Amino acid sequence: MSNTLEAIHLLEDKLKILLSNYEFLKNENEILLQSNTELQHQILESKQHLIAQKKDFDLLKIAKTIEGSSTNTKDTKLKINTLIREIDKCIIQLQE
Repeated sequence: MSNTLEAIHLLEDKLKILLSNYEFLKNENEILLQSNTELQHQILESKQHLIAQKKDFDLLKIAKTIEGSSTNTKDTKLKINTLIREIDKCIIQLQE
């Protein structure tokens, strides 16, 4: 009979340890999920900032070329042609 009681107490102790580990891992998982969400948000903000910076850079290149700088004139002409095509598409859509 004492063997059975010892086995039950041992089982109870192991179960308490398992429950304690479960709670710890559950809390750690919640913290990691929150951290992951924050990092994904930071990545998204960084990507948006990078896109805005690239647009500003392209506009600056165009402005410098229009000022009379002889570098990047081909790029500027291509960009202007692309913008004209986009404007034409918008006009066509408005007329429909």
